[in-house]
Amino acid sequence: MKLVDAVIARLRVLMQQKGATLYSLNREGGIAKSTLSQLFNHKQEKVSLNLLYDILSTMGVTMKEFFDDPIFDDVNE
Repeated sequence: MKLVDAVIARLRVLMQQKGATLYSLNREGGIAKSTLSQLFNHKQEKVSLNLLYDILSTMGVTMKEFFDDPIFDDVNE
């Protein structure tokens, strides 16, 4: 699995758990709609740590909590 795919999959799970939507990430986190759309529609090959941090902090999730998941064990690209 590609790293970007693992990141998106993990974000989707956390968003569901936290009740977050793209709209709430935009509104509460100030993250551009276009940026979120490109990320979640797989139009970006890479995710910056700054963007990931902004998304996670909006949901109240730490980077450690995010990456401490078995999905990242299968990353090979």
